[in-house]
Amino acid sequence: MAITIFLTMVVLLLLGFPMMIPLITGAFIGVVELFGSIDKAEFLVQQMLGGIRPASLIAVPMFILAADIMTRGHSADRLIDMVMAFVRHLRGGLAVSTASACALFGAVSGSTQATVVAVGSPLRPRMLKSGYNDSFVLALIVNSSDIAFLIPPSIGMIIYGVVAKASIPELFIAGIGPGLLILFLFSAYSMIYAKVKGVPTEPAATWRERGVAIKRALWPLGFPVLIIGGIFGGIFSPTEAAAASVLYAFFLETVIFRSMTVKDFYSIAQSTGMVTAVVFILVGAGAAFAWVLSFAQIPQAILGSIGINEMGPTGVLFVIAIAFFIGCMFVDPIVVILIFVPIFAPVIKSTGLDPILVGTLITLQAAIGSATPPFGCDIFTAVAVFKRPYLDVVRGTPPFVAILLGVAVLMIFFPQIALFLRDMAFAK
Repeated sequence: MAITIFLTMVVLLLLGFPMMIPLITGAFIGVVELFGSIDKAEFLVQQMLGGIRPASLIAVPMFILAADIMTRGHSADRLIDMVMAFVRHLRGGLAVSTASACALFGAVSGSTQATVVAVGSPLRPRMLKSGYNDSFVLALIVNSSDIAFLIPPSIGMIIYGVVAKASIPELFIAGIGPGLLILFLFSAYSMIYAKVKGVPTEPAATWRERGVAIKRALWPLGFPVLIIGGIFGGIFSPTEAAAASVLYAFFLETVIFRSMTVKDFYSIAQSTGMVTAVVFILVGAGAAFAWVLSFAQIPQAILGSIGINEMGPTGVLFVIAIAFFIGCMFVDPIVVILIFVPIFAPVIKSTGLDPILVGTLITLQAAIGSATPPFGCDIFTAVAVFKRPYLDVVRGTPPFVAILLGVAVLMIFFPQIALFLRDMAFAK
């Protein structure tokens, strides 16, 4: 049965069907194989509805909508200008600004693809004009978007928290440490690259210009304060914080910045609705497919064949990291999280691993995979947005992927990279 499902899904993917079709088809084939008829297909509908029922998932469309509003308005540009004012004069300062802007925008959007668009669109032309090679620029933008998947709020962490029944606030704060470490390493690499390639620096901003940039960015900087402060201050749940971020984004762009009208908001909401529909169909289809796999005990057979039950915690973490990295190279990260998390759940529980550490590692691996050839979704976002050939986008990625994988290995051997802030914030 497993071979039939796998081959069918591969054929459908190669024929160009969207991911939801292979998932639903694979689940349907599994039900027919398990029960011998299509009469039990109603179980799939039940599982799909159950997959999208958790109230925490309401946060996903809210954060997507807030990100759309900020991308089309002035918030993203003001955040970028503030970062530029402080580091553009350094060797590689423009590249450092780009990575920093990705981290900062991640703190208000939680979406890697939104970050590619919001940060990459204004900064790529500027970097090219300053003498950076386009392959480096594209790779920096695509891989720096991974930071947005770790810095709260993170859509990937919300999905993991729902599937694994883990604390979303704890996941949010655990992502800060790895996110900042990646930002530091990307910045260091960018400075070395700029020095080796002889990229010229830009004039330093005056302190008056920096003050103006900070003043202009004060309102957008309210997003992380509102979201993170509200959650950890006990004012909001993650879902309520997502709704508050939409209201705040709407208020900024329509009342404070006057960059859009209520009519513009309607078109943005329509776009968000389309994206949300796709996400929730994937979530429902993934839940049904994961149920079929679990019912057929396919995961147990696969994991048993590699001897994972005899491995210690470190070995299990390595297997999880490899599985999610490879999976997200081919399939959307949300789908991989939905399918793989239930598969590894029994092993995680039996080895006593901290679900927050596992969730942070999974989120990082999902982000890395989404920016890694051959089918990382952020790569195709960059191809579409910047209108560059696929090979141009992926040519400069190896050094960044190596850095990201290095951070994943460090997290496995030094869990406090992720858990230090969590333990401080949630001291028992």
